[in-house]
Amino acid sequence: MSNTPMAASPLTRAVLEIDEYASGLGWDQPARLFALVDTARLRAQEPGLAAQLGLEPEQETTGLTPVEQEEIPAGKPLDEFLGTIAWPDAVVGCALTVERLMLPPSAESSVPEGLSGKKLTQWVAAHPDRQEVRMTVGVLRDGTRDSALRLREKDAATEVLTGAGLVPGLAEALSATFAD
Repeated sequence: MSNTPMAASPLTRAVLEIDEYASGLGWDQPARLFALVDTARLRAQEPGLAAQLGLEPEQETTGLTPVEQEEIPAGKPLDEFLGTIAWPDAVVGCALTVERLMLPPSAESSVPEGLSGKKLTQWVAAHPDRQEVRMTVGVLRDGTRDSALRLREKDAATEVLTGAGLVPGLAEALSATFAD
C-alpha cells in the first residue's frame, strides 16, 4: 500500500504511511489518533486483527502497524483530549495527524500584542501568508520521534517534509500519553 522508503526507520515509515492514508481522505478532516503496534507481535498475538488490517503473512514483519483509534471528540481541545489517554503495554507508540494554519517565521514580528485563543486564530486565518498544513507526528515509548508535514499548496508525496523536530510541542504532548 505504501510508497514509503524501505530504508527509513520503522517510525518514519509509519508516519509516512499515516500521512499517505490521510492524504487519500482529502483536506478539511478532523484530527486522527493512531496506536502504533509492533507488526510481528500483532501478527503472532492477534492473527485475526492482523488479517482484518490486511497484514499478509509474507509481508515484512519488522515494523510498526498504525491502528486508527476512535474519533477524537468534537469540540474538546486536543491537549485536553490527549491528557485523558492511557495506552496498554502492547502499544509501542502513537501518532496523530492534524490540520492547522501556519505562518512563516517572518510573520512572527507582525503578531499583534495581547492576542490569544480565538482572536489569535482569527488573525492567523486572515493573514495573507498563512499556509494550511497537515502534520503527522509519531512517538515511541522510548522517546523516539518523527513527523511529516504536508502543505496544502504542495499536496504531493514528493513534497512531504520529514524530521524528528518539526513539531516539538505536539511530539511532547503525544509522549506525555505514555507517562506513568
